Amino acid sequence: DKTVPIPEKLNEWAPRPPPEFVRDVMGSSAGAGSGEFHVYRHLRRREYQRQDFMDAMAEKQRLDEEFQKKLERNKMIAEEQTAKRRRKRQKLKEKKLQAKKNKLEQKKQEK
Repeated sequence: DKTVPIPEKLNEWAPRPPPEFVRDVMGSSAGAGSGEFHVYRHLRRREYQRQDFMDAMAEKQRLDEEFQKKLERNKMIAEEQTAKRRRKRQKLKEKKLQAKKNKLEQKKQEK
């Protein structure tokens, strides 16, 4: 009788938002130093990562919408089938009741 720990849902990873303004901008009179390539490479990698994340989120959202539409369509089809079968059952029930009434009327007329 031990309690089992159930892990909580982890938050999805999200990239850092792009900076609002860049502080270390090279001047136009100086060339790039030897360390600037690495800064550029990291910024480029981060931006590509951010774009991939946004693309993946858009794809996930599109798939979720398609799934919800499919569920709704299946639900409507199932309800139509249920209504059709309900009408059929009701029709049979009414037919039986009518036959029973007719039988009782015939017995009364015979007496």
